[in-house]
Amino acid sequence: MTAVATRAANQSYRKVLRNRRVAALLLGDLIASVGTGMILVAMPVQTLSIHGSVAKALAIGMVEAAPFVLSTVLALSIGLGRVRIPPRTLLIADCTLRALTFAWLGLLALTDRLTLPVLVAGLLLGATFRMAGSSSRRLLATSLVDDSGRFAVNGLLGLNTTFALYIVGPVLGGLIAASTSPGVALISDAAGALILLATVVAAVPRAVEAQNAVKRRPSHESGWRILRRRPVAARLLFVEFFFNFLYMPVEIALPLYVRAKLDLDATALGLMWGALGIGAFVGASLVNQLRHLPQRHVLVAVIALWALCPITLAAVSSRPAAMIVFGLGGLVYAPFTPVVYSFLQSGLAPDEQQQVVTLWTTGAMVAAPLGLAAGGPLIELAGITGGLVLSGALTLLLVPIAAVAVLRRG
Repeated sequence: MTAVATRAANQSYRKVLRNRRVAALLLGDLIASVGTGMILVAMPVQTLSIHGSVAKALAIGMVEAAPFVLSTVLALSIGLGRVRIPPRTLLIADCTLRALTFAWLGLLALTDRLTLPVLVAGLLLGATFRMAGSSSRRLLATSLVDDSGRFAVNGLLGLNTTFALYIVGPVLGGLIAASTSPGVALISDAAGALILLATVVAAVPRAVEAQNAVKRRPSHESGWRILRRRPVAARLLFVEFFFNFLYMPVEIALPLYVRAKLDLDATALGLMWGALGIGAFVGASLVNQLRHLPQRHVLVAVIALWALCPITLAAVSSRPAAMIVFGLGGLVYAPFTPVVYSFLQSGLAPDEQQQVVTLWTTGAMVAAPLGLAAGGPLIELAGITGGLVLSGALTLLLVPIAAVAVLRRG
């Protein structure tokens, strides 16, 4: 990486952040992501304390999968159908419902009245707008800059995710779960959602969204029909679905790996996620400097390198070694999402953005509940080590498929 490329990348970031609306929206996203990162650790800990007669891996899988069910139905209605809801409205609805539901779950946890069915039902309801809200954050942020700033905005959103969701959030969540109660993490996530809500209302007033709507012609095409005109993008969605699907058993195995193989507590689980986040933060900080590389080749390389992470993780049994392996996994994984969204959005007209980006986000994220549903029984049958190895080995088998699907033109 040349010094000229580095300076150009940094200038691109600074130019985007000089836009006060973008900077405010990114700050709100950062704070909200810290809360989400906290429950990434707190929820498995909470689940293990209330799972009752349900097998541990299956209980964790149910809790992890619950937020994706109703949100998938809504997002598919937008991506595949003709439902059009302004991104600002969707994000406000997501923040409001999440804040109310997670605060209620947190209070139940603090008073020892939270049960596994109630937790699953609360996560199911509270995350109804999760996928649509996630794509709306990206749509609102990228709509506030011109085409030349889109890559930088996607890169900064990636930095937010890695820093807050995988570094600060999990470490805080682990400390809170170990020293107080996972309910505190749930209430903190609710507070983060309220902060993002206030930021959206202030940074993206209705007048701004109305101006953006004037620039777009209303499109009645579904996201899938638009994607079919870009065969490479459609094939890439197929690849990303299975990439995410094969990753999900790692999320189920990790809390069990930390507790059983490393013989450590929730704080160590938070540090493991923090190690992933540090690596991902470094990787995400380099995203804008990768913009001149062949993006399709970068995506295939990420899949191949990540596949080695769970395989190597299964072979180590000390916390320092495990944290190094997970950190390297985050480093190679981080560029995938910003690069893939920039590649996707670069070929879309303004009136095609919402349905296609929402469909893409849904297609990528719907792999999560399916992967978690398969991951629970997989970990129960194959064990922690065997499940990690299978996750990595199957991802390696995806590499040649990805190479053919993504690198082939037409």
